[in-house]
Amino acid sequence: MKKHAPATLRNREAIAKILATELPESGRVLEIASGSGEHAAFFAERFPAIHWQPSDCDRDAIASILAHRIDYEGANLSMPMVLDTQSPGPWEVMGVDAIVCINMVHIAPWEATKGLFRGAAQLLGGKNLPLILYGPYFEQGVEAAPSNIAFDESLRARNSEWGIRTAEDLGRLASEHGFARTARYEMPANNLTLVFRSA
Repeated sequence: MKKHAPATLRNREAIAKILATELPESGRVLEIASGSGEHAAFFAERFPAIHWQPSDCDRDAIASILAHRIDYEGANLSMPMVLDTQSPGPWEVMGVDAIVCINMVHIAPWEATKGLFRGAAQLLGGKNLPLILYGPYFEQGVEAAPSNIAFDESLRARNSEWGIRTAEDLGRLASEHGFARTARYEMPANNLTLVFRSA
C-alpha cells in the first residue's frame, strides 16, 4: 500500500525552502498529483499552520497517500481526494489558498497541464494566490542539461504524450487563464520551481 519515491527524499528540503517563501502563513493548500503521499505528509509536518489537501487520479496513489496519512500524527493532513485534471467540469474543492504540483507536468499528457491551469483559475483566479509547479522544464536560450535531454527522450519513448515542457509554453498557457509567472527558482538535479499568480 505505502509507496516510496526516492526523489522525494532528495528534493523535499529544497522544495520546502521555496514553499516557506511562497505559501501563505496559514490556510489550505491543494496538492495536485500527490503520488506516493510522502511530500504531503512531510510538508504538512513542516507547515503546521497550513492544512494540506492531497489528491491524485490513480487508485494506487490514493491508497499510498492514505497509508502515509495513517502514520501522520498531526491534524492538518486531509483525506486524499480523487482529482483528475483532465476531467471536464469544476473541481469539487473549495477554499484553497495555494496549489502545489510536483513532478506531474512531464509525465502526463499536455491536456492534464491545461486542465491544471483551468482548475487553478477556478480556485485562485484574481486573488494573487500561488500556483507552484516543480519539475524539469526546458527554457529558450538556456542550454538543456544532457540528463534532461536523455530523460525527455526516455519519457517520449514510454508515452508519446509525455515529455519535458518548455517554460515558455507554460507561460503562454498561464496567460490564457489569467496567470503570470512571478518567480523562477533553480533547483537541484536540473529542476525548476515556477510560481504563477493571478492578480
